[in-house]
Amino acid sequence: MRDFTLPQYTKLLNTFLANGYTFQTFEQFIQSPAEKVIVLRHDVDLKAVNSLKTAEIEHQLGIAGSYYFRVIPQSNNPEVISKIVGLGHEIGYHYEDLSLFKGDFLLSIHHFEKQLNHFRCFYPVKTICMHGSPMSKIDNRSLWNKYNYRDFGIIGEPYFDVDFNAVLYLTDTGCRWDGARFSVRDKVNTPFAQTFRTTDDIIAAITAKALPSKIMVTVHPQRWTDNYVDWVKELLLQNLKNTVKSFLI
Repeated sequence: MRDFTLPQYTKLLNTFLANGYTFQTFEQFIQSPAEKVIVLRHDVDLKAVNSLKTAEIEHQLGIAGSYYFRVIPQSNNPEVISKIVGLGHEIGYHYEDLSLFKGDFLLSIHHFEKQLNHFRCFYPVKTICMHGSPMSKIDNRSLWNKYNYRDFGIIGEPYFDVDFNAVLYLTDTGCRWDGARFSVRDKVNTPFAQTFRTTDDIIAAITAKALPSKIMVTVHPQRWTDNYVDWVKELLLQNLKNTVKSFLI
C-alpha cells in the first residue's frame, strides 16, 4: 500500500485504537491528560479541503483531534473550518505573525489578536501552534519573548506546554516520519531514540507494544490523499523542499 493515503491513515488510527490508546485534542490533553493517549494534531498549511477528509475519517472512528489553520486562503477556508467544528474537533490558530511582519512585534501582536478573534467566530479557541515558516529567518515563537499568549485566553502551545521528555513526538514533516533533519523548526528535544521512516513502521511498533503511553502525532492533511496525481505532486514537492531545507539548516 502506498504511504500517505487515506486508507493508510485510517489503518494507523485503527491500530492505535486496537492497542488501547485513547485520543484527545490538545485542549483536552492540557486540561486533563489521559494515561494512554494520542494527542492528534493537524497543521493545515495548504489544501484545506484535505483536512475535512481526515476530520471525517476521525469522526467515523469516534476520534477528536486538533486542527490548526493559517491565515492564508489556502488554509483559512471558513466552510471547511465550520464543518470540522461540526464534526466535534478542536480548531486553533497556526500563527506566523512575526515572520509575516518581518519581526515587527507591535504589528505582529495586533495581527495575532485580530486573527485569533477571527477563528474564535468558529470555535472558542484555547490553543495555538506556531507555523514553522522555513523560508524566513524569524522564529514565530519569538513573539512570546515579549508578550504572553495566556493574556489572550490561550492555555497551550505545543512547543512550550508539552513535556517532550515524557511525550513521544511523531510528525510527517517532509512526507516522511523521520524528517527531523530536514525540518527547520518542526522538531523537539527528546530522549526518545525511536525513529520511523514509514507509517507501516509506526504501525509495527504499535502492534509490538514498543511505543510509550503518551504520544503527540502531527499530520499535515495536504499530504494524505487518494488522488494519485496529487499524491505524486506532493511527494515531489516535499522532496524538493527537503533539499532546500537541508541547505537552510
